[in-house]
Amino acid sequence: MFISDQIYGEYKIDKVLEELVLSQPVQRLKGVHQGGASYLVNENWNVTRFDHSIGVMLLIRRLGGSLEEQIAGLLHDVSHTAFSHVIDYVLENKDEDYHDKIFGSVIRQSEIPAILAKYHYDYKDILLDISKWTLLEQQAPELCADRVDYTLRDMYSYGHISHGEIQEFLSNLIIVEDRMYLQSIDIAEWFVDIYYKEVIDFFMDPLNIYGYDILAKTLKLSLDKNILTINDFNGIDEEVIFKLKSTTDVEVKDQLNQLHQNVRVTEDKVNYDIHRKNKVRLIDPSVLCNNELIKASILSDKVRDMSVTAYEKAKQGRYVKIISN
Repeated sequence: MFISDQIYGEYKIDKVLEELVLSQPVQRLKGVHQGGASYLVNENWNVTRFDHSIGVMLLIRRLGGSLEEQIAGLLHDVSHTAFSHVIDYVLENKDEDYHDKIFGSVIRQSEIPAILAKYHYDYKDILLDISKWTLLEQQAPELCADRVDYTLRDMYSYGHISHGEIQEFLSNLIIVEDRMYLQSIDIAEWFVDIYYKEVIDFFMDPLNIYGYDILAKTLKLSLDKNILTINDFNGIDEEVIFKLKSTTDVEVKDQLNQLHQNVRVTEDKVNYDIHRKNKVRLIDPSVLCNNELIKASILSDKVRDMSVTAYEKAKQGRYVKIISN
């Protein structure tokens, strides 16, 4: 089976990966948007968890990761519920890790263990301790395949970076003891800049904040009124939307009707309708310099200043004024 990706190109994948890609848990991710509520207020914000999962798998492969780590990369997001991290706002889960908490049970209740067993893999060895997969995941502020792919994918899909810039970045990646680093401080500065465009400018875009806030309130209200159950979130975004649209509850319908493509909002720290803080996400990749790994912030005032600014913005949150909805 060949897999084609807009960032990494075309690859022939192993049979076990083919079966996993075609499995229901992975195919479901085609209906789960990476940006949660984003696509409801901007139709162009339409990257899916499937796109990202394929990308992580291929990036790990490109970097020489083992087949087992490629499997872990492909499956790392299968427990994401409908609307991705919106569920964390619904449940008031500030760590934004609900999908991590249910990951083991989602895997065990799926066909994934049987597919892996067919190829002589034990799902527990590959999937239940991702700390062993050091290309896939690293504690911030270092680089990892998960963090790199969602940044490149969103910023490319939404027109902020070019394919050429991505290829230059990828060519600068170096692997040291199964971890991802950079060889150029200029490339490190570039990535830090686009990473903050992702987690600050995009994640905290006033329209994004509005979408998350309204959808989270709608979903929470629907749970309180037993229009939805928590199990409904095991499906895809549009199944949940269909159920909400089918209700006769006027309050829920009124909330849902506030989510559309013509919403207009702005940032206003004085006369605001919504104030939202996101999880603080910082990046400070290490750079190989004179055979030594050194944090980019030590080598570059620009990186240090960008991180200080990003931290202050994240801690302050975004103040959103609704102009029309």
